[in-house]
Amino acid sequence: MTLYGKVIRIFVLIIIGGLLAERAYSADIKVGCVDMQKAVNACNAGEEAKQALIKETERFQRLIAEKQKELQEMKESLEKQGLVLNPEVRAAREKELQTKFRDFQRWGEDVQNEVNQKRMEMEANISRSLVKVVQEIGTEEGYTVILEKNENIVLFAAKSTDLTDLVIKAFDAQKK
Repeated sequence: MTLYGKVIRIFVLIIIGGLLAERAYSADIKVGCVDMQKAVNACNAGEEAKQALIKETERFQRLIAEKQKELQEMKESLEKQGLVLNPEVRAAREKELQTKFRDFQRWGEDVQNEVNQKRMEMEANISRSLVKVVQEIGTEEGYTVILEKNENIVLFAAKSTDLTDLVIKAFDAQKK
């Protein structure tokens, strides 16, 4: 576990301890947890985002296949003509092919980074909206604390404290 993870865990335990100590004498404590990653993936907006990313990925895969085919054709042409070509011309074509191949690899990496960036932006937007729903549920239903169900923070949570499905339903209903 990293130092950052330990600091977060200690911080969360201090906050929970403070809340529990404060509330121990005044009222019942109501704790809930939400699996935010599950909520992001399972809500309607998450499903729509996944479908959009799948379409984007398929489009890029078609472009990649086209570029690969073009490079393969260039390579095969060079191999066929290689014996009859002037050594200087052959060297120039080989260099051109290598340059195009490097450009193709860089382009592929850029495409992958672009898709990942879009995915992270979509997830972040959905997460911000989900947090608002969690806060509303917490306020309306009188929760003392609602934690994110995360293996680094929540090591165990009873099924009855898991609000993930409730949050997904409320979020989807809000977006209709």
